[in-house]
Amino acid sequence: MTTQAEEAAWTWADTWSRAWAAADVEAICALYAPDARFHSQSLRDHEPPRSYAERVFAQQARAECRFGEPIVSGDRAAVDWWGVIEGRDGGVETIAGTSLLRFAPDGKVVEQRDAWGSAPGRVALPHWAAVR
Repeated sequence: MTTQAEEAAWTWADTWSRAWAAADVEAICALYAPDARFHSQSLRDHEPPRSYAERVFAQQARAECRFGEPIVSGDRAAVDWWGVIEGRDGGVETIAGTSLLRFAPDGKVVEQRDAWGSAPGRVALPHWAAVR
């Protein structure tokens, strides 16, 4: 039996996997409650998901990404991800991390905290990574 949080976590991962590559701000925003707290890095202040998506998508010329199987407990989930971003300036960067999510009963994200690292250039997805 699938829980509401499991369905919401899979929806989040599937939507991000399509919308990141397409730079689809509206698809991303549809995942979040209006008052969601979104922290793109652990030591940054929160920002609205729309502001974050508009800012980072404007910098990318192309992106390739993969998301892992959500690990869900109660109303929370953790999802691993990996991406290669080609910037509008011609640079290439690989980022990989984990998003910690909390869902409202309606499946919208009310809190997201990301922890991630980056490296210049294209770094292959590690063999141990649990992303699809």
